[in-house]
Amino acid sequence: MSTLKFGLAALALSLGAPAAFAQSLEVGSPATDKDLAGYFAIQPDGEGLPPGSGTVSAGAKVYGERCAACHGDKLQGVPAAGGPALVGGRGTLSSAKPVKTVESYWPYASTLYDYVWRSMPFDQPGSLSADEVYAVSAYVLAKGGVIAEDATMDASSLPKVEMPNAKGFYDGQGPDLSLYAAER
Repeated sequence: MSTLKFGLAALALSLGAPAAFAQSLEVGSPATDKDLAGYFAIQPDGEGLPPGSGTVSAGAKVYGERCAACHGDKLQGVPAAGGPALVGGRGTLSSAKPVKTVESYWPYASTLYDYVWRSMPFDQPGSLSADEVYAVSAYVLAKGGVIAEDATMDASSLPKVEMPNAKGFYDGQGPDLSLYAAER
């Protein structure tokens, strides 16, 4: 490819040119929905959650096989392996030693799904199926006392989970904004 053609292709892509233009320059291939799926986060309301489901009991099995080595058999964390605790810590966030876990810190259950789906297990991120991620999410939430031990998580039920720290984040809409206003 000539330098001019390459430069035009780079310019076209950086300016958001349509895929057809990029193809006419023989650059890359059109991105498919599957290609793009990994670049969009699951939203708090569950938008973007895939089909599938998982139970707490199925999650216990997946957790034992794929997660316990780093996060401990009781979800207590394994610092030597780099795996933080996943449960506990409620009421510690305003203390001198806050314990940030899924149970104590995370505001949305959909965030748990998204994180596990993208990043876990550490040695093979993204290798879990949708059903396995729902199951592990159900297991962690149940062990943290957030959902019942017989719960099933799916795209409908997961966003409805009330997380213990759901109201622990400032949404930017209250009077605290005045603290950051420029003096006039």
